[in-house]
Amino acid sequence: MSRYRRPFGSPPDGEGRPWQRGGLFATVWILFLLQPLGAAWQRRDSLGGWVGLVAVLAFAAVYLRFFYAVRSGRWTARTPDSRLAATTVTLEIALGVVMCLSVGQTGTAAAVYTCVTAIMAFEGRLGIVLAGTIAVTTFAATVLVPGWSVDAGLLVAMLAASMAIWGITRMLRANAELQLATNDNQRLALSEHRNRFARDLHDVVGHSLTVIALKAELARRLVDTDRDRAIAELDDLERLSREALDDVRRAVEGYREISLTGELARARLALQAAGIETDLPEPAHLGTVPDDLAELFAWTLREGVTNVVRHSDARRCTVTVRSTSLRVADDGRGVLDVGGAGASPTSGSGLAGLSDRAAAVGAMLSTRALSPGFCLEVSRP
Repeated sequence: MSRYRRPFGSPPDGEGRPWQRGGLFATVWILFLLQPLGAAWQRRDSLGGWVGLVAVLAFAAVYLRFFYAVRSGRWTARTPDSRLAATTVTLEIALGVVMCLSVGQTGTAAAVYTCVTAIMAFEGRLGIVLAGTIAVTTFAATVLVPGWSVDAGLLVAMLAASMAIWGITRMLRANAELQLATNDNQRLALSEHRNRFARDLHDVVGHSLTVIALKAELARRLVDTDRDRAIAELDDLERLSREALDDVRRAVEGYREISLTGELARARLALQAAGIETDLPEPAHLGTVPDDLAELFAWTLREGVTNVVRHSDARRCTVTVRSTSLRVADDGRGVLDVGGAGASPTSGSGLAGLSDRAAAVGAMLSTRALSPGFCLEVSRP
């Protein structure tokens, strides 16, 4: 079902009172049919009078049914169903003719309502042409039908009502389209926020849990052979756990920030805990990295080192940082098995999120197999 379509007969969500006011307005306006209704009542002693009464009441019912239908169907955002529109206009024209035949010229009051219905029912030129045709035909009848008087006021009323409804419907439809566009933008913003949060949470929790698991495993192996070293590893484990908890809290609060210097220190600890030889740049050599790339490089370093520790079985990891690029290389298996057997080097939500971060600052993420090993690199031309 299109977002422009609602089932007919039920008020729009959250708009009960305006919808009720619109229905009340239409009901009050229908009182202008009292004149042909009175004329029919005066002729109730004849068959024509009763036919006129039924025609007037039926016309009022058709008009109100149409108004309530399009009102509940958000006619401000779209035109009504074409079948409903054609049926309603046809019925109103037919009933208007019966009214004129039964009660005379007073039955032409129905033409104003029919013009309004045509404008509401058909969008664009079709509604205007149809309303204009009804107005001209009705005015011509007041000129040509014997015994009828020329009624220029009726012509003005038909044209004025048509123009007023045309302007109102255009304005309301434009406002409704604007509201729909605003709702779409809000949904896209919410989706982007969720994606960013999921990406940050993956990056934070994935790396932290990897290091914590390695530290715990190392402490367990050392507890019987080197108690002092095991206690030191447990101290690191406690510190890393608290840092991970703080990271998660900051991610939840939307203030997640990391530094390249801090990630170098984390990378050194993680690689050493995994027994992987490291070749990392000194923090003093990072001053040439632009500010808008520093955070991207920090995330890249975190993701790259996490994958090396988890998946590579490498003996050595080398990190190279330049002003516009960062490279994480290892001498391991050469393929990141992040999604099970046969996974490609670019699979996994971590690298997908990293690619999004790179694109946001005009950089590009690339991965390639080495001989032996694997390389993850982010760079900006």
